[in-house]
Amino acid sequence: MSKIKSVMLWTISIILMAGIVVYQKTTGPTYPKKGDKEIYGQNIDYSLPRSNDGSYTVKVFVIDDSRTLHGTYKFKRFKSHDNWAELDLTRAGDTLSFDIPHQPAAGKVMYQLFLAKGNDSHIPLTENPIVLRFRDEVPGIVVIFHLIFIFATITLSIRTGFEAFYRGNKVKIFTILTIVSLILGGFVFGPLMQKFAFGAYWTGWPMKGLFNIADLTDTKTFLALIFWLIALWAAFKIPDGRKWQITAAIVLIIVYLIPHSLLGSELDYRKIEQKKTEQVE
Repeated sequence: MSKIKSVMLWTISIILMAGIVVYQKTTGPTYPKKGDKEIYGQNIDYSLPRSNDGSYTVKVFVIDDSRTLHGTYKFKRFKSHDNWAELDLTRAGDTLSFDIPHQPAAGKVMYQLFLAKGNDSHIPLTENPIVLRFRDEVPGIVVIFHLIFIFATITLSIRTGFEAFYRGNKVKIFTILTIVSLILGGFVFGPLMQKFAFGAYWTGWPMKGLFNIADLTDTKTFLALIFWLIALWAAFKIPDGRKWQITAAIVLIIVYLIPHSLLGSELDYRKIEQKKTEQVE
């Protein structure tokens, strides 16, 4: 393969990786719910949190430039026997807000805002309640290395797929580099992030059993590794086994197109309350 062609394929791989990363950043159940809605003649742009940043509480707010609206919010813990609590939003200048109290790691809450003008009826800002998940703080160095190796894995995977498709002579080394990067990003620094954030190193398959997939992020990472290990075996044992590297590259792309943190770790407050009741009895 010529040097110019190799550079072009690396460039395309990096661009595709960036596109996948942007897609991951803008999808999934933990990224802010963004939108806008007209309420009594006022256009309200909102960005409502669905995950905390490791902080103790989470402030939810909307900007009312007209300063003519008021509102309430309802709130309860997710997967609990709680009744909805409904309280007034607090105004400070052009901002209407409220604080969500701290929850244990992987604890979730549901909330919804309602805005009104004068004595008119309250209008919900969003059609459905927002679900927000809490996590504990993760050291920055762990996050940085996790992201570096994940970005490298996506880039190397795509590039290895191209190398196999165009019958280049570096399929073996690129396959090895992809696997090393995947292991470091998904099986070293990934579990470290999970431990700091939610108190467990691994919550997906196979630790939780085939039919109890607790965390889809962990499970899909394991699936990607299986395909790349098959691709590694094929690179050394099958004379023309390039289809396995191409397949593994496609599988990894599909894996990263699945929204991040889908079916992620979560507390079931009902089970916690049941255990407390059993201990008292």
